[in-house]
Order: sequence, then C-alpha cells, then structure tokens
Amino acid sequence: MVASSHRISRRSDFTRTLKSGVRVNTRDLVIHLLALSVDPDASDTRRVEVATSGGPWLGLIVSKSVGDAVTRHAVARRLRAAFRQCLAQFPSTEVLVVIRARREASSASSVELADQLSEALTHKRFRRSLPNRELGDPGTAGISELQVAP
Repeated sequence: MVASSHRISRRSDFTRTLKSGVRVNTRDLVIHLLALSVDPDASDTRRVEVATSGGPWLGLIVSKSVGDAVTRHAVARRLRAAFRQCLAQFPSTEVLVVIRARREASSASSVELADQLSEALTHKRFRRSLPNRELGDPGTAGISELQVAP
C-alpha cells in the first residue's frame, strides 16, 4: 500500500502534473511525471509539510470507462501495487506521478501493469525531464569545487 502521505490529493497537483508534466503512453496506461523544483523561490514548488516531505507522490485516475466500481477499485489496487514495485526506479528528487488507466487496464494483471510502468520510467522523455543533479549522487555535489588547505 502506498502511504496516504505520498498520495496526490489536491486538485491543483493533479492539474499541474497533467498540464506541465511529461507524458508517456503504454498499452494500458498514460503516465504523467512532473519533477518538482527544490528552490523555494520557484513557482512549481509543492507546499512543504512535515508529513509530505520526500517523494514520489502518486495520483490515480480510473474513470468509469474502465468498468463498474468493483472493477475500478481492483484496477486502482493493482496500480498501487505496481507503483510500489517500481519505487526503486524513481529518482531521489521529489516527483509527482499521475497514472491514468485506460479501458484495457481492467484485464491487466499487477505484473503487467508494473512492467508497463517500469518501461515508461526508463523512457528517454522522463529521463530528460529530470534535473541533471538528480542523475548522480546528490551528496557529492560541489565537493570537487572546494579548495582544501594543506
């Protein structure tokens, strides 16, 4: 289960991710990813709260076209399980991820959905949208520039 503190619950976060994020389509899913700025003066910074620091945050869109309520909830559970399996592939930066299930997702298993999500996360469009500093180890940034006195 994805912790409630790591779920997107604000409409503004959904809208911002859908409009400004990078989109990748798979057979059963449409995945939107938006890397948030760490700069407090930037306009795309999420409100910092103690319970929601760190990422990634997950938002799901499972519409009535997927099926009845029982089917939609089953698809949502499978998507949360797939997201949990792919957590290690997410960058260390704070990202918002919105997954929209297509009609065909109702017949896909958790493993198939996890494979599609994993494939989408390795897509070059997602990798290009991440800040360069997140591809390396953030703990070593700027150390080579320091002058050490003998």
